[in-house]
Amino acid sequence: MKITVDESRCVAAGLCVTTEETVFDQDEATGIVSLLTDTPEPQAREAVREAARICPALAIAVHEDPA
Repeated sequence: MKITVDESRCVAAGLCVTTEETVFDQDEATGIVSLLTDTPEPQAREAVREAARICPALAIAVHEDPA
């Protein structure tokens, strides 16, 4: 799995950070999302998928590993 974020779409809701704080962070001044890693550990992957699903700006893209 690989994650990308579109910072220009982010509305600083913070749902991603509260869903998986080992992967997502927010800029203290703007609240815009930043990635702590773009390749989450296996135990974080389901939470990352959930963060992408609930992002109100659809700023998170999850790229699954090929089968």
